[in-house]
Amino acid sequence: MNASLIKELRDISGAGLMDCKKALEASDGNIDKAIDYLREKGISKAAKKEGRIAAEGLSTVLIDGNNAAVVEVNCETDFVAKNEKFVNLVNMIAKLIASNDVKTLDEAYLLKTDEGTLKDTLINMTATIGEKISFRRFARITKTDSQNFGSYIHMGGKISVLTLLEGASEEVAKDVSMHSAAMRPSYIRKEDVPSAEVEKEMTILKEQAINEGKPADIAEKMVNGRINKYYKEICLEEQDFVKDSNLTVSEFVKNNGGSIVDMVRFEVGEGIEKKEENFVEEVMSQING
Repeated sequence: MNASLIKELRDISGAGLMDCKKALEASDGNIDKAIDYLREKGISKAAKKEGRIAAEGLSTVLIDGNNAAVVEVNCETDFVAKNEKFVNLVNMIAKLIASNDVKTLDEAYLLKTDEGTLKDTLINMTATIGEKISFRRFARITKTDSQNFGSYIHMGGKISVLTLLEGASEEVAKDVSMHSAAMRPSYIRKEDVPSAEVEKEMTILKEQAINEGKPADIAEKMVNGRINKYYKEICLEEQDFVKDSNLTVSEFVKNNGGSIVDMVRFEVGEGIEKKEENFVEEVMSQING
């Protein structure tokens, strides 16, 4: 297939290289027919939405026996996030991930669906709904028979948490998930915090103490006490348990005969730079225009 023809089709449609190649092959090299082919497949229409910001959407947890999945799928508006087709898509993806041993998004995109692959389904959904639909991330966890899953979904899927405990019970694991949804821990235990992050925090804490007028040696000792407070803010095991502040989360789980193995918390749109809408400027520009 002529490379310049493929490039021309890509420039016109915004579709991917392989999609353009396939369209041209199906159209005997006729670029007009190839454009129609892409439009019929919903690929051209979907590709034009790739530059948009999709920061709304849903997350969910699906537990299937000893396997569980947490997924986040994004769209552009909260309105679409409530759309039944979108909700069904999110649930379908969660089931697909839980049922298949995939580790990356690229592997997940190749999973088989009724429309071909998961990537095909996402492209078709983007074309059908009219907004950019993005499968952003997932986590898949497998447990042993001695372990317990506990999940919690908050605000209809704005926050989803999956906790894995050794021992204890599903109820205890769910309590930890509810705690995590509320308290937003960044790490499970102190050992998980990157050393560079700890060193940066200790430098800041030492500067704070020196700025308070403390001698350097006293400031050094103060840092050791304050870093523990830092751990209590960001580490799940060190946090005060929301249902009983006399216990840390680690102590609560231990008192129930268990220990924390893993925890995944997805909050929809976290870390995505959302587009700021200025409706006053938009209206004024239309009036003045």
